[in-house]
Amino acid sequence: MVNDVRLDLEPLVRATGAELVVDVANCPPILFPEKNLRSVVYNLLSNALKYHSPNRLPRVELHCRSTAQYMIMEVRDNGLGIEEAQQSKLFAMFQRIHDHVEGSGIGLYMVKKMVENAGGRIEVSSQPGQGTSFFVYFRLYSSPA
Repeated sequence: MVNDVRLDLEPLVRATGAELVVDVANCPPILFPEKNLRSVVYNLLSNALKYHSPNRLPRVELHCRSTAQYMIMEVRDNGLGIEEAQQSKLFAMFQRIHDHVEGSGIGLYMVKKMVENAGGRIEVSSQPGQGTSFFVYFRLYSSPA
């Protein structure tokens, strides 16, 4: 699924000269519909590529780690970053922080709703001028005993 998203984003990766680093080899199974996971991954990666800094080549990383209850997927970039005062508004419907990039303002809203409806959560950490990290907490799949 992640490779399909990479292929979809290849024109944007080429156009921006970005380095896209994806390491999902150790991601455990999660309780989340695959089509929704594809939407989450696509939205976070495409945003990271679109909101790159004009002062450096974009670098976007996706990797995951596990806790007792969650698989945490992190998407990190070295892009524009987001002011702390704006971060709480990121997940509101029709909210756009940077107007120079085309978009509808519903992507992160939908990501948050999909993740929360499946018992997870999403968090953001950002430094203006340095980049942003999104942490998506997916509930782990546990087989019945």
